[in-house]
Amino acid sequence: MPESPSPHRLQRRLRSRQLTMIGIGGAIGTGLFLGSSLAISHAGPSVVLAYVLCGLVALVISWALAEMVVVHPVPGAFGAIAQKYLGAGSGFVVRWAYWAMQVIAIGGETIAAGVYVQYWWPQIPLWLPVAVFSLLVVVVNAAAVHVFGEFEYWFSMIKVCAIAVFVVLGLILVFFGLPHAPAPGVANLTVGGGFLPHGVSGLLLAMVFVLFSYIGTELVSVTAAESEDPARDIPRASRAMVLRLAVFYVAAMLVVVLVVPWTVTGAGGSINASPFVRVFAAAGVPAAATVMNFVVLTAALSSANANLYLTTRMLHSLAEHRLAPAWTGKLTRSGVPRNALVLSTAGLIIATVLSKNSDSDAYLVMFGISIFGAMVVWGLLLITHLAFRMRRRRAGLPPSPARLWGAPVVNYVVLVFLAAVLVSTFWVEGLDPAWKFGIPFFVVLVAAYGILRLTGRSRHAREAELEDSTVDESAT
Repeated sequence: MPESPSPHRLQRRLRSRQLTMIGIGGAIGTGLFLGSSLAISHAGPSVVLAYVLCGLVALVISWALAEMVVVHPVPGAFGAIAQKYLGAGSGFVVRWAYWAMQVIAIGGETIAAGVYVQYWWPQIPLWLPVAVFSLLVVVVNAAAVHVFGEFEYWFSMIKVCAIAVFVVLGLILVFFGLPHAPAPGVANLTVGGGFLPHGVSGLLLAMVFVLFSYIGTELVSVTAAESEDPARDIPRASRAMVLRLAVFYVAAMLVVVLVVPWTVTGAGGSINASPFVRVFAAAGVPAAATVMNFVVLTAALSSANANLYLTTRMLHSLAEHRLAPAWTGKLTRSGVPRNALVLSTAGLIIATVLSKNSDSDAYLVMFGISIFGAMVVWGLLLITHLAFRMRRRRAGLPPSPARLWGAPVVNYVVLVFLAAVLVSTFWVEGLDPAWKFGIPFFVVLVAAYGILRLTGRSRHAREAELEDSTVDESAT
């Protein structure tokens, strides 16, 4: 039963159907619709395999999170849980790193949305739609959480339905043809150098962009503190979301590489038009291409909207544990951490500035910075899950009702995979910001926590951790 509204705590107003769509909304964005052209430029038709493998990785991450969050449905989700099992320092680094990574990613989504607008009106300066869309997502996030949940549900439903229609139309085109386009069959899988035009190395490099498509699947775990029934809804929503994403991604990419030669959709890794729009244009249906461009525009905005929600809750969690300024944890009467929301608009401001000075290259800059943080945070989440399993086993506590199959072996396999993907950014042109800005940022975070320890503030973080431990264990 939902809790009574309180001006001092987050409100459990999100329903199961909203949780699944919020997770999908956070994940289906530019990584699929825009970044996929960059993945295709490296892997060619074998990009389909990349989406399968990365989908399995995302499933492991999501399932591990669900296992922990069911036991500890606390504000801050995996960040607060990392603090409990790895210490206050890890909780500090994970939450601030994830906050910063998603803040940057939100800016990347709005830049992509601006690129989509330029598909219709190329004369419009990129910064203008970026600024307008930034204002839109801030207004939606400032509303009560159930209003946000309903808005995100329908926004996500648009792109889910559009992908389904796209796949069906694409398969009809591939095998039967359309009035203005003959059926290409499967010939495009072998043109331009074959299924693996750049070899295994090209497939590995494409993993960077493909994995980014699945970032955001962990958003469901963050909603646990505002879910009506987290023990029932979180595991169900996590698995359903990742499986649906994998089906959508793999089927959509298969259609893309079958309908249009990969040398066209991924020519030069161009991000000036989505390969989805290119598919409809190749089918000779201009109106459909326009509709699809609108869909991918809403997808980018939906992703930005969902991830802005995530960053505000992560910052609220840090404030609760006295690892962020206290004013960032204050809530409005409707249960929205509005001060945290204001601070989380930093990425939107950066995106507007970059889009004015760097044009569409700004997307790669934002992408490179955020991918480093995402890989490191995902790795820490898997390590947290290992500690979670070990501590509960040693304490004789019952296992979580949502146990990850194959753990701990799958944890180690995915950790190696993430490390390999992160290292591969060395060889991806345009992603040098991942290392140029990523490593210094983590050094700053560690130094900041060191200062907190010297000033005594980390002591309060440990006290908050012990308090959460008592509450959580009694609830299991």
